[in-house]
Amino acid sequence: MNKPLSAHDALIYVMVMASAVDSTMNDREMERIGQLIGFLPVFRDFDDDNLISVARDCASLLAGPEGLDVVLETVRDTLPAKLYDTAYALAVEVASADLSVKAEELRLLSLLRDRLGLDKLTCAAIERSAIARFRKG
Repeated sequence: MNKPLSAHDALIYVMVMASAVDSTMNDREMERIGQLIGFLPVFRDFDDDNLISVARDCASLLAGPEGLDVVLETVRDTLPAKLYDTAYALAVEVASADLSVKAEELRLLSLLRDRLGLDKLTCAAIERSAIARFRKG
């Protein structure tokens, strides 16, 4: 029997989805995931030694039938509603890490926003914040 997912696991699933949705998980995105886990308060109690296994579990689900829908449902059902906007912000961070957001990543963000029931204004603010952070000088 599989152990239930934690909120940490679900947030990592979101980041893995954002990285893998365009069929490549590049080094910049993977580095950004590690940085986010290392410094964000929401991951304070997460054991970094579990990162690889959580990412592999997510990748396995994504590779299965209806993988993206299964992971989106799992994330929604696992996370408390107060972390929905955090999940969206993490997806935006990872999608933006390589300084370009592809069509597949935009589609994932839309699906995530809809699945979590986030309002467009909140999502636009999160996206605008990422644009400001990743802008070149």
